[in-house]
Amino acid sequence: MSELNMHVPDTGSLNPLVEPEWLEKHLDDPDLRIVDATVQVKLWPFPRIRSGRRGFKRSHIPGATFADLLKISDPQRPSYTFTMPTAERFADHMGRLGIGNGTRVVLYDGRENMWAARLWWMLRTFGFDNAAVLNGGWTAWRLEDRPISSKPCAYPATTFTPHVRPELIVGKEEVLTAIDDSTTCIVNALGRRQHRGERKEYGARGHIPGAKNVTAWEILDRETMRYRPAEELRKLFRPMLEAERVITYCGGGIASSSDAFILHLLGHQNVAVYDGGLIEWSADRSLPLELGE
Repeated sequence: MSELNMHVPDTGSLNPLVEPEWLEKHLDDPDLRIVDATVQVKLWPFPRIRSGRRGFKRSHIPGATFADLLKISDPQRPSYTFTMPTAERFADHMGRLGIGNGTRVVLYDGRENMWAARLWWMLRTFGFDNAAVLNGGWTAWRLEDRPISSKPCAYPATTFTPHVRPELIVGKEEVLTAIDDSTTCIVNALGRRQHRGERKEYGARGHIPGAKNVTAWEILDRETMRYRPAEELRKLFRPMLEAERVITYCGGGIASSSDAFILHLLGHQNVAVYDGGLIEWSADRSLPLELGE
């Protein structure tokens, strides 16, 4: 993984990205919480979203527990599905998962790392930094024939104390202002056909004016689901890395969290996720969209 694979200490703080071989060596660490955040989504022929809990019960990384993002996210905004909950709601869910002071967390999912990245971004937004995404997630873990389990696991409940960083999440008003702000780069993490307006997946065609397009799929090796080498990612994100501020968006805050996670790994210090995404944006007919590249 080149420069993205920073040294991960045996004890103490985690770096944001860890490798399967490291995790296998540390499965029994008493302070380590391993969390599966998988959500299953199909957009065609109509949107279908379901928890990944059923697959988790069949097999998972030994010692893992399951975080249901469908239940953790804001229940007052079902149209957007995965928007940020209140600090109190998030803290309650994390505490019941055994995540709190003195713990380290490794997150993974059974898809494209973006659900793990979403929960990582949520933890960071609420002030918890001792968390990492497993590079390649469940796909890489299985490809490498690492141990699996069907045994349920529950960590002791604890107290999660939130310290909100509001600058990591933005609303549509800030995105609208950013369109004409030369110091801010907007990034669309959705697919290229949606970006160009050839598909209508989230209520409207096209993209937020001026947005660059780095899809949450092209940052991966699609066979292993590991992130591409750092030098390749820097090329993909070059305009964003040169911007003073970056706002990522997608349909509803998931793929955009994956782009935001990579930008963080590459060293950008001023990245935010537009939480409502294109679902919220397209519902307001006064907000602009453009077609093409």
